[in-house]
Amino acid sequence: MKIKVPASSANLGPGFDSIGVAISLYLTIEVIGESDHWQVDHNLGYLPSGKDNMIVQAALSVKPDLTPQHLRVESDIPLAHGLGSSSSAIVGGIELADQLGQLNLAPHEKIEIAAQLEGHPDNVAPTILGSLVVGCKVNGHFTAVKAPVPPFAMIAYIPAYNLKTSDARAVLPKQLSFKEAVQASAVANTVVAALFAQDYEKAGELMEADLFHERYRSKLVPELEIIRNVGHEHGAVATYLSGAGPTIMSMVDPQHISDFVEAVREAGLKDGIRRLEVAPRGAFWQK
Repeated sequence: MKIKVPASSANLGPGFDSIGVAISLYLTIEVIGESDHWQVDHNLGYLPSGKDNMIVQAALSVKPDLTPQHLRVESDIPLAHGLGSSSSAIVGGIELADQLGQLNLAPHEKIEIAAQLEGHPDNVAPTILGSLVVGCKVNGHFTAVKAPVPPFAMIAYIPAYNLKTSDARAVLPKQLSFKEAVQASAVANTVVAALFAQDYEKAGELMEADLFHERYRSKLVPELEIIRNVGHEHGAVATYLSGAGPTIMSMVDPQHISDFVEAVREAGLKDGIRRLEVAPRGAFWQK
């Protein structure tokens, strides 16, 4: 049996720690069989290959007495690039525990567990539900709502360098003034309304009007401004920093993909461009 878990792209501009979209890069977990200890064969370099692996830890947080398994893990999701690699691992572990432990967890239960482990719902919720999802934490519990699938290609520029989330958060201000917070949340609220109304022209305009984080993080990812300017001339609905970065995601009209990609390359960013799609389906099992 195999579990396939999509990547995710969070924030979409002003939806900081709240909005995310499932992306067509995948973590695949193959269950080889029971073992006397946890064994995780993977292609992910320095990550643990035993009980300390994040997938196993997530599974054991759901069902501590889960029988050890021999797993084979492969991933297309770059680490430390703002594409939700840790969230996909957490969700994969929850799915593993749910299936092997015959727990029959509902989607909202999976989101609650995953978001408690991750700290916020913007990556884990779309990874579980698919499509585009808006979520929040209220009274200690997480909730999320699934939006329509945006009808655009997701063109990612994935730089060769890494950017740790901790470093990307370190450049953010510790607080905003009341006036700034009200304005920033108003922009985010209107983005959500536009996405659900499928008014993508308005949504795209406001996705590039974030006041929470991009103006601070753009100093760490100078390619954001370059690609955003290209997008304005070559068919992108919006360009935003994916999660904490450094990946930059552009929502592009399918008719303009070739033109957009060529223009990005002409701007000097020749490597690291990936044509992706919104993944309409969240984590799932294959036999």
